[in-house]
Amino acid sequence: MRQTVHSLTRQLIERKARGEKLAVLTAYDYPTARLLDEAGVDMVLVGDSLGMVVLGLPDTTGVDMNAMLHHAAAVRRAVKRAPVVVDLPAHSYDDPEQALQNAERLVRAGADAVKLEGGLAVIEQVRAITRAGIGYIGHIGMLPQSVKLDGGYKKKGKLEEDALRLLEDAHALEDAGAAAIVLESIVSEVALRITQSVKIPTIGIGSGDGCDAQVLVTHDLIGAFPWFKPPFARSRANVAQEITRAAKEFLAEVKRER
Repeated sequence: MRQTVHSLTRQLIERKARGEKLAVLTAYDYPTARLLDEAGVDMVLVGDSLGMVVLGLPDTTGVDMNAMLHHAAAVRRAVKRAPVVVDLPAHSYDDPEQALQNAERLVRAGADAVKLEGGLAVIEQVRAITRAGIGYIGHIGMLPQSVKLDGGYKKKGKLEEDALRLLEDAHALEDAGAAAIVLESIVSEVALRITQSVKIPTIGIGSGDGCDAQVLVTHDLIGAFPWFKPPFARSRANVAQEITRAAKEFLAEVKRER
């Protein structure tokens, strides 16, 4: 059941105030999304990480709106309980008008909220989205869509001036109506400072356990993408090994048939 931005923001603020920790996982297809929803996850993220773990791209920058709309619709068909958050891909929010138009497209595809990367640099885009009554989740710290400009995946907040900039970004997003903020690859002490300074939940990924919530790419959680695993991700299953085993067993059986 879909939630308005007002109810989603209120719900998340209340859950943070109660000290409740939230668990967020990604989904890009119907069966995975349905299983996660039935397992009780607090939020389902249709992330542009699908570029790497589903489409075989080297990073998220090659993902476009058509891909996000396609996967958002599949996830929406599955999820009945948890809020569904969908990423706006790179260059789909270069200005406020474009950001709003594409956010509206994702909502029509089934998003309860959208996420885009950046703080003060994209604040007008954020305001355009929230003023239209669309749920919005922020994302600061390491920004995967800017990885080429940034020279790779780097930890953020190591210097005090960088930490202060991240705090400023977080406060600006909160003031602009964000329901929560993803903190990616931020020094844990800085992530904790941000978490303690805002009323909305922070959703950590590689930013320590001081955040209000944690998000993981499901492929990393279940060991379904063995070719790369982030250092902060703990696999709790080995789906890749099981797929390989089953395929080899099937192959051997077929080869034996006369």
